[in-house]
Amino acid sequence: MRDPGPTQTVVTLDVEGVLIPEIWIAVAERTGVDGLRRTTRDEPDYDVLMRGRLDLLEQHALTMADVTEVIAGMSPLDGAAAFLDELRSRTQVILLSDTFEEFARPLMAQLGWPTVLCHRLEVDDADRIVDYRLRQPDQKRRAVAALHGLNYRVLAAGDSYNDTTMLSEADHGFLFRAPTNVIEEFPQFPALTEYDDLLERLIGLLRER
Repeated sequence: MRDPGPTQTVVTLDVEGVLIPEIWIAVAERTGVDGLRRTTRDEPDYDVLMRGRLDLLEQHALTMADVTEVIAGMSPLDGAAAFLDELRSRTQVILLSDTFEEFARPLMAQLGWPTVLCHRLEVDDADRIVDYRLRQPDQKRRAVAALHGLNYRVLAAGDSYNDTTMLSEADHGFLFRAPTNVIEEFPQFPALTEYDDLLERLIGLLRER
């Protein structure tokens, strides 16, 4: 067989907290339901987090329309679109998120429709969010493992507990704008706060291929 040559590289990025604001925090601010401020930065168990959110939505009679109205008024973080455009001009980028297709679509339009792999919600006839459906458990790590199986080298960045298995599976992983508790628990990952610094680190690794 012909030698395939240098391994190609893909970058995988988390979405909320890295490219866009935290959606549930925005919903909490709009509705006054403070319990919805809790995110994957605070709770490592995603099912516990989501069950709590669903309970709060039910208690406060919040519907899918209420959440999508909040999302309609949101924009990517300052500098996120330019960062993503520059990175995508240099290599393939896949967004790996534990958000939901129904939430992500309006914001992905503002980012130029990058590829995003996420989950789906279950909404009943009364427009209540009654359940969620994982595309697969631990999907971020398993996506990186699948890319390795396709002979890609993977560079990754994220900010929360649910990103750490992705960062561990990647060839190089970075924490980006992560809270202190995550940085302290995972000191093996370089912690960055500015898009220019993250872009510089990623471009440097791309040059090594």
